[in-house]
Amino acid sequence: MKTQISHLPFDEILFPPFTGFPKKGIAFLQKLKRNNNRVWFEKHKADYETYVKLPMQSLIASLQPHFDKFAPEFDANPKRSLFRIYRDIRFSKDKTPYKTHVAAHFVIRGKPKGIEGSGYYLHIEPGEVFLGGGIYMPDNDQLKKIRHAIATNANDFLSIVENRSFKKRFGKLEGNRLQRVPQGFEPDHPMAEWLKLKQFFVGVTLPEQKCFSESFLETVADVFEEAVPLVRFLNHAMGYTK
Repeated sequence: MKTQISHLPFDEILFPPFTGFPKKGIAFLQKLKRNNNRVWFEKHKADYETYVKLPMQSLIASLQPHFDKFAPEFDANPKRSLFRIYRDIRFSKDKTPYKTHVAAHFVIRGKPKGIEGSGYYLHIEPGEVFLGGGIYMPDNDQLKKIRHAIATNANDFLSIVENRSFKKRFGKLEGNRLQRVPQGFEPDHPMAEWLKLKQFFVGVTLPEQKCFSESFLETVADVFEEAVPLVRFLNHAMGYTK
């Protein structure tokens, strides 16, 4: 049985159900770290397609029914959600052409990944897996809106980040912070420490062995579902959802 992406036309490609990320996929990424050049990659591109790209696309496709239940406004599309393996080296001192991990970003339908709003992130590399949610690089306008929402809806925000289950799963809200309370807020504002944040995300890091099992799909879905209240609060604050 294959996993069909429910919101796509019937003629879109169908992906096999996720049965675990293959160990050969991790082995490929390990070899890519040692041979990060175009000649080697082109020679082994079929291994990338078979053991890295396809399993990740199957995982993404298998996540859509879960998103339909806990965050139906989000897109889990094997083509749009998957990050390309190719690095953007235009402004980087590191000129190696390929990423040595595989990742996906899940955003509100119609939004470009990595750009707008708060979303969910999945990252697999040799040695570890990272699952998270939130916004990593808000621009100035987004920051102002988020801080305004925190200041004016403090109880709603605290009910999320201080929730027992949320804290057990994620610990605390992560992100770089300012030294002082930002302009526009009193230094002794009751939400001062939260207003200093410049990023707003949570996540869990797991050993790579977790992704080899078919049950990894449920692990990812459980983590993402736990992050839903935070992701929604942020998106509502930025005006992306009502």
